[in-house]
Amino acid sequence: MLQPILRLALPSPLRRLFDYLPPVGIAVSSLKPGMRLRVPFGRREIVGVLVEIVDHSDVPPAKLKPALEALDSQPPLPPELFKLCLWTAQYYQHSLGDTFSWALPVLLRQGEPAETRQERFWHAAKGARPEDPRLSRAPRQREALKTIAQHPHGVAHSLVSQLQLSKDSLDQLLQKGMLRTETRRSHDIKRHQGSWLLQPELPLNQEQRAAFEAINAGLDGFQTFLLAGVTGSGKTEVYLQLIHQVLEAGKQALVLIPEINLGPQTLARFEKRFNARIALLHSNVNDRERLDAWLAARDGEADIIIGTRSALFTPMKNPGLIILDEEHDASYKQQEGLRYHARDLAVVRARQENLPILLGSATPSLESLQNAHSGRYALLKLTQRAGGAQAPRFLRLDVKSRPLDSGISGPLQQAMAQTLAAGQQVLVFLNRRGFAPSLLCHDCGWISQCPRCDARMTLHQRHNELRCHHCGHAERPPHSCPDCNKLDLRPVGAGTERAEERLGTIFPDYPVLRIDRDSTSRKGSMEQLLTTINRGEPCLLVGTQMLAKGHHFPRVTMVAILDADGGLFSADFRASERMAQLIVQVAGRAGRAEESGKVIIQTHLADHPLLVQLTEQGYFAFADQALSERRAAGLPPFSHLALLRAEAQKPGQAEDFLDQACSHAEQFLEQLGISGVELLGPVPAPMERRAGRFRAQLLLQGNARAPLHKLMGVWIPLVEALPGSRTVRWSLDVDPIDLF
Repeated sequence: MLQPILRLALPSPLRRLFDYLPPVGIAVSSLKPGMRLRVPFGRREIVGVLVEIVDHSDVPPAKLKPALEALDSQPPLPPELFKLCLWTAQYYQHSLGDTFSWALPVLLRQGEPAETRQERFWHAAKGARPEDPRLSRAPRQREALKTIAQHPHGVAHSLVSQLQLSKDSLDQLLQKGMLRTETRRSHDIKRHQGSWLLQPELPLNQEQRAAFEAINAGLDGFQTFLLAGVTGSGKTEVYLQLIHQVLEAGKQALVLIPEINLGPQTLARFEKRFNARIALLHSNVNDRERLDAWLAARDGEADIIIGTRSALFTPMKNPGLIILDEEHDASYKQQEGLRYHARDLAVVRARQENLPILLGSATPSLESLQNAHSGRYALLKLTQRAGGAQAPRFLRLDVKSRPLDSGISGPLQQAMAQTLAAGQQVLVFLNRRGFAPSLLCHDCGWISQCPRCDARMTLHQRHNELRCHHCGHAERPPHSCPDCNKLDLRPVGAGTERAEERLGTIFPDYPVLRIDRDSTSRKGSMEQLLTTINRGEPCLLVGTQMLAKGHHFPRVTMVAILDADGGLFSADFRASERMAQLIVQVAGRAGRAEESGKVIIQTHLADHPLLVQLTEQGYFAFADQALSERRAAGLPPFSHLALLRAEAQKPGQAEDFLDQACSHAEQFLEQLGISGVELLGPVPAPMERRAGRFRAQLLLQGNARAPLHKLMGVWIPLVEALPGSRTVRWSLDVDPIDLF
């Protein structure tokens, strides 16, 4: 009888499986695909995932090693997610072992049991009172009993020290029968019996009602709905009422959001509405909390799962609906390692599990709009703001030949002053962090360049440093020009720090709150800022695109966009789409309550056709025009791209590697008779040097997905085997969203 061979996916960039013998003393019949095994790998021991059991191996029998132990009695990933990982690795041409690593929580990758922790909980015994005479001379025990009695669900043993309780006091109370203990799952939060709703649902207007009913009618099977609703149109209320239907049916809902910073706000809204068990999964929760939430969702003990893109891989025992909010957002695309797009993969998951999926946005991506136009998605539009709020008015402010004070024109300052005087809030949008984008010598023209990138360094005045936003290099600003030794060094341009400082001087009577990655890096800082804003007192908010995403600021009635021209002349064909989305999303923060809002866009190109169309006809007119231009140019979504990037420490090395890869691709196109695929390059990357490495890229463009993927299926294993693949760092990006 042939010896069974276990084929495992290991956490390695190599696109292959590894063969092992079964662990000693384990019946092969008990092993199932998806189980984790600990195996020897070189001098280390690592955790792999069993993919299949076969009866032969290309490895000589004498070289096959037995796996050390099986870590699971049942696969931690349900069959549907196991299948999704196989599909993902194949579509994105990525290592299967690494794909499983992205899908599993960190602790499971490290070999922790895929079981919920059992923990000891302390409870006050029935009838136990702090006034009991037995405690008259035991003040610490008396206080401990008081504290425990305040927690009807019990106090976890891990929290005893945080509550300043003495273990001795608890043990003595236990001996006296005044405390009791139980062991249960640490996250075992019981749902209160009764209605799922803690708050009544808001009345839906006619458009919201039509969207709700259309999706509700499709809750029993796969369909993709695109809810395109203007900012403030009440998309979230439609989500909440649909989730209520899902909960009533005894099923779970998965809600994906683009940014960690939206997590607490979304969680608070859901907790106020629902009497439900809610799990939150994103990179700011610790590994243990993440595993507990993941297991709760898998075991059906979490009713609603909220998370960022990686939460897509969360298993659900009774899946009912997937919602992906702000579906256009670039944050859904993973830009390193497994370069998946959570929106596209969520649709694949929904199809595999026969679930409805709802994509929502005020500014849908051109890919999703084209899918709606072609009938693949059901398009539902919300054109009115909820509660009778009016859409904001757009004003294009031509600043040609006008003096700018830290990027702010005189007419804009006057408009800000009027808004603040009326007791309202102003949002100032500038998508550049730091004080100034560069430091310039007024005498010789020297500019602060990053020594490791082809990029200028940004001046961060608060920390007194020049910082590269591409590689993270930081240094102190020079006292004199490094080239001519003159002292006249001037910050050029304006970032959020500079705008914050100048607005504080112009409007000394009003607080200026800055919201960007620098000001919100400390834990809880974003929540503090949002609490201040939501008090409703007049203030100025200055920030980057973090301000554009999903926030509800009822007292903001004016939005000022300081520099709208950046996306009009970019080499990236998606730049105008991103700029239009950003303008509309930021504008959507204005006038969301009773007062109407206005949006003032400072521009040197007030008559640019794109800006005129966007501000006068709206996003969907812009999108139709952009789609017709993309169709004429043969660009996505009317073609499909894959980008092979390479970087090396020496100039020319990356191009040489890509030249070899390109010649092999050309041979395969000819040998296999593949048509409709073009190879563009190799060429240096738009930013050729980054973090001290020289970068180049080769673009593959296909008229259809099938021939492009047919080529990649045979080509990428050969690229992996090229001699230069070990000296050059390379990656493949299928469906890239930027070409940099």
